[in-house]
Amino acid sequence: MTTPKDKIILRELAKRYAEIAQNPINTERRNRGCDINDLIPRRPMVWVDEIPWHEMDIDNKLKLTCETNETREVEQFFRRTLFRWEYFQADMVVENFFPVGKSFSSTGMGLDVEENLAVTDNSNHIVSHYFIDQLDTMEKVDALKMPVVTAYPERDKECIAKAEDTFGDILPVKLHGHYVYYAPWDDIPRYRGVTPIMYDLIDNPDLLHATMRKWTDYKLSEMKQMDALNLLDSEISSLHCTPGYTKDLQPGTGLKNTWFRCMAQMFSDIAPDMWKEFELDYLLPLTKEFGLVYYGCCEAMEKKLDLLKTIPNLRKVGVPTRANAESCAEQLGSDYVYAHKPNPAFVAVNFDKDTVRNEIVRVIKTCQANKCPYEFVLKDISTVGYKPQNLIDWTKTVMEAIGEYY
Repeated sequence: MTTPKDKIILRELAKRYAEIAQNPINTERRNRGCDINDLIPRRPMVWVDEIPWHEMDIDNKLKLTCETNETREVEQFFRRTLFRWEYFQADMVVENFFPVGKSFSSTGMGLDVEENLAVTDNSNHIVSHYFIDQLDTMEKVDALKMPVVTAYPERDKECIAKAEDTFGDILPVKLHGHYVYYAPWDDIPRYRGVTPIMYDLIDNPDLLHATMRKWTDYKLSEMKQMDALNLLDSEISSLHCTPGYTKDLQPGTGLKNTWFRCMAQMFSDIAPDMWKEFELDYLLPLTKEFGLVYYGCCEAMEKKLDLLKTIPNLRKVGVPTRANAESCAEQLGSDYVYAHKPNPAFVAVNFDKDTVRNEIVRVIKTCQANKCPYEFVLKDISTVGYKPQNLIDWTKTVMEAIGEYY
């Protein structure tokens, strides 16, 4: 139930949001992001995501004033969007609707994370984890369950009705589905820790193969159920912090009309043949089900790109700042989107304009020389040292640097 006070707050925020959403710059950016994902070189998109919001407030503009948890979630969506637009919008796109994601649940694998935490800032959700190894035997791996996915269309109708009743005359409300996200080597360490896995690559590879077979079967079951329940969507604006716009996916909900997002960050420094054995060989059967694939995040892939390009529908590749920019650009060329991840450490403590500019200019020159469609995605921002100006200055510096070449 939305209280009269909360309704007034949300309606006022929706008006400000709707005004921004109608700005023609959103259409230009959306079209540019679409062209880049469709391998048409354009001025690169710049997105900023995974922001340490607890450190960002300026003049109480992020302070929540609604009374109920439900309305505070909506208020937070509006306030954060308005804040980003005002201070570090870069090439963000504000869609002309309020999004309601399709509701669903999964029974999971029958396992809960067991861990010890080390916390240095109680306001920050980024903490250090020591995970307890729960998958150190074949018996434990064999005991893992397959998921049961349940959709909640009635809950979706309720959410849409509440939003429309509150501000539907100001801003359209739109139900949207999901893309498939799969990062087994992000998930498995949460039940084992990283160190045991690294040892088992050599000492007990059969256990890791059994684990990956189980994880692959699990994901295949989950995504097939999501498909059958009409939970997927081809029209995805944000694809794990990057623009997901494209004309190369047909409108619809099937797997072939959907992005597949995958990575293996902890395998950044293992040999290509080992990466193929424990990651790619299991990934290929899944990726073939989808229209487009986006691979990589914080792992350097320059020594594995020949193998990665065996994915027939690969479209976008994550290139972190630690990777060899020249090698990646030469190998990717005009056939894939070069999704560069700038160094978030450059906004963590003190901002240095020259350092940031040099990183960006290097990528611009490299991608232009190799005719790469490319983008910049600043993410994994654990901290700005409680100095929001760092992120504001980073965005200004990057946009100015790009403007010198376009």
